[in-house]
Amino acid sequence: MSTNVQGAHAPEPGAVSARPPAAAPSAAPSVAPPPRPRLSRPRSCMATGVSAGLATHLGWPVGVVRAIFVVLALFSGLGILLYFWFWAFMPFEVATSESDTVTRSAPVGWGLVVLSALAAGLALYLGRNNYYYEAWPFAEVAPPLLAAIALAVAASFWVTFVDRIDPERGRRTEKLVRTAVTVVLGVLVISVLFGPFAAQRSIYAIVYALLLLLGIALVFAPVLLRLWRELGAERTRRVREEQRSEIAAHLHDSVLQTLALIQNRAGASSEVARIARAQERELRSWLFEADAPADSDLATDLRDWAAALELDYPVRVDVVVVGESGERASGEIAAAAREAMLNAARHAGGEVSVYIEGTAHAVEVFVRDRGPGFAVADVAADRLGVRESIIGRMRRAGGSATVGVGAGGTGTEVRLRFGAPLTNGAKPAASAEQTTQNGATTGG
Repeated sequence: MSTNVQGAHAPEPGAVSARPPAAAPSAAPSVAPPPRPRLSRPRSCMATGVSAGLATHLGWPVGVVRAIFVVLALFSGLGILLYFWFWAFMPFEVATSESDTVTRSAPVGWGLVVLSALAAGLALYLGRNNYYYEAWPFAEVAPPLLAAIALAVAASFWVTFVDRIDPERGRRTEKLVRTAVTVVLGVLVISVLFGPFAAQRSIYAIVYALLLLLGIALVFAPVLLRLWRELGAERTRRVREEQRSEIAAHLHDSVLQTLALIQNRAGASSEVARIARAQERELRSWLFEADAPADSDLATDLRDWAAALELDYPVRVDVVVVGESGERASGEIAAAAREAMLNAARHAGGEVSVYIEGTAHAVEVFVRDRGPGFAVADVAADRLGVRESIIGRMRRAGGSATVGVGAGGTGTEVRLRFGAPLTNGAKPAASAEQTTQNGATTGG
């Protein structure tokens, strides 16, 4: 008798199958949409940057955004109000540098001048056509006349507060635009007061003239406001300088003289003299440099470095500057001079003088001390303070450096030059090590 194999392996009714259920297909991982750009106006725009900023934030074409504003403007001026709201509260993009200013490609100021002139022409046209009938009727002439005044004032404010800081326009555009709108309003004033309409002695002519004169005053209001602010700032600056001069005179007669006396009595290498010197330098800097920020030029950098060395080493460093130079603190000559000053303070001590002479084409720095002296040839090969940090650095930068005996045959003088070639028989940097003699600064 045959056996039903399929029935033998069939599960009984009600039995639980040991086979695990088939796993459902895994869903694809969801990818979060990229974040939208920050709502801000670009620093390089056509006029205000509102449409371009909204288009970038929403990911729409800029033309679509501008069309939406135009369509909304047809509904009781909603688009105009919305546009000005965005302009008032939407910030510009963060500047990447100090030279990253806001620039506009559209001459908005001149566009307002043209619109003002067209409105003025329309007012004159309507007034002349109605001259024989209603003598400049208020209902017809007033709207274009008021529009001409408003556009002229808007042009003046725009060029004063917007175009004035634009590097592509500036003060010249401001003066030209203000002159143009003044001419437009002046022509209207002359037409109202001295034209054929004045013969009718209409009350409207007087009202129009007063409105036009008020518009001309508003055109020049930004200039008067700026002059008033500058006058207030100058008055505040003068009062501050007078107070600073009184404080400086009082401190010079008391505190500064006391600090100088302490230095003379204690000696240049004592701890008390070092502290007194540092306090005197800081106080003089506060008194005589006023509120001007310290420029990062060579002289300022070496003065700050000298003040730091006086706090760390028993040394007094005097920095003297003659002439003017455009050399910056980040240049190679500044780094080489700092190394020479550090060597003098660390190994010579006492008094160190730094003399900076700058011209339009070159700058020289002399670092002199009165130490025991050294010879570059006697310095160990692994000590690269003079060979590489001073001589080598200046040679690689295209300058020169020499190390020799100081004035009077004592001490060391390090001479650094950057700019025009050396004259008067001075030796170049390539022979600096060969001409080095005993001096005070060591080759650390």
